[in-house]
Amino acid sequence: MSPDAKHTDFSAARIHEAVQQVLTAGVLPVIVQAGHPVLRQLAAPFDGQLSGAELGQLIDLMRSVMHKAPGVGLAAPQLGIPLRLAVLEDQFDVDPAVAAARGREPLPFFAMLNPSYRPTNGSTVAFYEGCLSVHGLQAAVNRPESVRLDFTAPDGTSQQREFTGWQARIVQHETDHVHGILYLDRAELRSISSNAEYSARWAQPDISLARKELGFLPGP
Repeated sequence: MSPDAKHTDFSAARIHEAVQQVLTAGVLPVIVQAGHPVLRQLAAPFDGQLSGAELGQLIDLMRSVMHKAPGVGLAAPQLGIPLRLAVLEDQFDVDPAVAAARGREPLPFFAMLNPSYRPTNGSTVAFYEGCLSVHGLQAAVNRPESVRLDFTAPDGTSQQREFTGWQARIVQHETDHVHGILYLDRAELRSISSNAEYSARWAQPDISLARKELGFLPGP
């Protein structure tokens, strides 16, 4: 958890109210942006605050919001709901050279409750990331290349899965969200670029050119 993430006592009633607000609004909710306190709070663990039907409806809604954005992951705090829940899916068509450089393979949809991860080896790799809650920016983030994810599935079963490459990056990014961490907390600050500059200059399969020109993660 980020040292700045706040421990907040989120009551079941507050969580249930927040969920009902988005489920009954009749429109897809807006993704909250950096500066909203819910993104900086340690979300409440899921422990039955929602019925099975409500949880299923919320997961379906989050998937729709993620697809519309579009993105490859969305955490409940990004909808203003302080709950440790996230959905993930990566089915985008990606240039083969980019996919090979980034270890990016399709990630079938799944939802995770109360996730935590740990690296499975000492290898790290840096690539540019963006976030649906940080409009307009991209930045390079050095992350473990492989992780083991522990989480609870929507059916209540405890699960453990291992991920590598881009899938591991998505898992870490979304798990961080429910612990009050934004990707910018882990970013190489000199790499931060507007979306326009990233697209024009740094959207290569790897970060080597950006690393050289912007002066981050210097080599030995």
